[in-house]
Amino acid sequence: MKLEVIVLPVSDVDRAWAFYEKAGFRLDLAKDVNEDFRAVQLTPPGSEASIIFGKGVTTSPPGSAQGLYLVVTDIEAARAELAGRGVDVGEVFHDEGLFFHGHDAGEIVHRGQGQERLTGPHPERTSYGSFATFSDPDGNGWVLQEVTQRLPGR
Repeated sequence: MKLEVIVLPVSDVDRAWAFYEKAGFRLDLAKDVNEDFRAVQLTPPGSEASIIFGKGVTTSPPGSAQGLYLVVTDIEAARAELAGRGVDVGEVFHDEGLFFHGHDAGEIVHRGQGQERLTGPHPERTSYGSFATFSDPDGNGWVLQEVTQRLPGR
């Protein structure tokens, strides 16, 4: 199985569309079916999975999608590129500690709330250890995560 699409709840389709194109996402589909249904699908650079939003696409409140991860090979370059495109992206940080998920320390993820963020990339520049965050105009929250070496099986 492969993840294909993430549905994002937005309040203004055109504003969201402009934001994601500015962030470098590629337009895959823009479809106005009728006055009650409109869909826009875009794909982040280098991704096989896409996002979709629109009118009549979801009943979730705008901005309620959080913890959407975009994996990058160079966190500082990815952050600079987004900032250069006019996206309000936070500074690069690493957590005071890492949360291990799974039986064998599987994936490492940023814990978010209550977790102290330390400025700059992880001191050892470990894979999965450096982050930056940004949100779309509705507050849907994204996390850039630096991954230079994938965990086995990935």
